[in-house]
Amino acid sequence: MRSKIYQEIKKKIDPAKIYSLDEAIDFIKENKRKKFDETIETHISLSLPSSVKSFFGRVALPAGSCQKKKIVAFVTSKKAEEAKEAGADIVGGEELIEEIKTTGKTDFDEVVVEEEMMPKLVKIAKILGPKGLMPDPKKGTVTKEVALVIKKLREGQVFYRADKNNNLHLGLAKVSWNKEKIEVNIKAFLESVKKSRPSSAKGDFIRQVSICSSMGPGLKVALTD
Repeated sequence: MRSKIYQEIKKKIDPAKIYSLDEAIDFIKENKRKKFDETIETHISLSLPSSVKSFFGRVALPAGSCQKKKIVAFVTSKKAEEAKEAGADIVGGEELIEEIKTTGKTDFDEVVVEEEMMPKLVKIAKILGPKGLMPDPKKGTVTKEVALVIKKLREGQVFYRADKNNNLHLGLAKVSWNKEKIEVNIKAFLESVKKSRPSSAKGDFIRQVSICSSMGPGLKVALTD
């Protein structure tokens, strides 16, 4: 059951209207919650052919990420210092793997691993995997360039993947941000998705785009913005 505030805000939205991005952002900011700073989410519905089993990508957000993430780097001793300098919060090798195996503790949000260390993560795959923390070459988190990947994550690079219904969901800004910062991040996400269009996709690849605050109703947004 949605809250009374949610229902009141929803009544202000014309369900038949496709809003400009500018209008949608203004609406969300005008109807923001007073007690906390909500995240502005972008939801994209895709039309993917059955031959495409997985759709994913990374986008560098020009205004930075709205989420402060704790990054752990699993590296050999020769890469440890550069991983720390690049901004990793936790840096370790086999000793860190053993610690996680023993305690099961995973107080981090992103995992970057040096290629050489990847086989050793098998020991904690059952701990990392269910939490979505297992590094993946497709995500760029299994790499020889550990410092570069960490820096990109710190600068606002985020990963996205379509769910089983071919929908993308990504938090891109805070309601308190100025409109320009919100808009530039949303546009960067849309552009990244468009550029990642599979060659086998026919017709309208992006079926619908909507944005909302984390506690609010969605507004359909024009693709031409």
